Amino acid sequence: MVPETTPIVSLILRTATRYVFAVMLLLSIFLLLRGHNEPGGGFIGGLVAGIAFVLYAIAFDVESARTLLRIEPRVLVGSGLLMAAFAGIIALALGDPFLTGEWATIPIPLLGDTYLGTPFIFDVGVYLVVIGITLVIVLTLAEE
Repeated sequence: MVPETTPIVSLILRTATRYVFAVMLLLSIFLLLRGHNEPGGGFIGGLVAGIAFVLYAIAFDVESARTLLRIEPRVLVGSGLLMAAFAGIIALALGDPFLTGEWATIPIPLLGDTYLGTPFIFDVGVYLVVIGITLVIVLTLAEE
């Protein structure tokens, strides 16, 4: 019989999580960046990143996952909401309807002209909100 205080987590799961975690975060960033022209975007990228931290919490513990995150999930939610709102306010400031896509050309040395738009800022906001909400829900339930 195993004592209740001893976590029964596979060594294989812990080892695999160390490698899969980084790959999942890279995949989430890829999905975020690809989302404007093809399937992907802030929502699915945020889910993949959130699931990476959930997997880490399952393999190790909730405190280890919170330490790895380095920021309170509720702060991610608030930051994401502010970014999404900021993306809409930019259009209002330019005299267009709320959340109208606005674009700026930014010259980057060696890369040439790069276009940055409010849809990308909105997507990053959604990305942060989804990561935050996912972690608030799952980590709170895991702590109980």
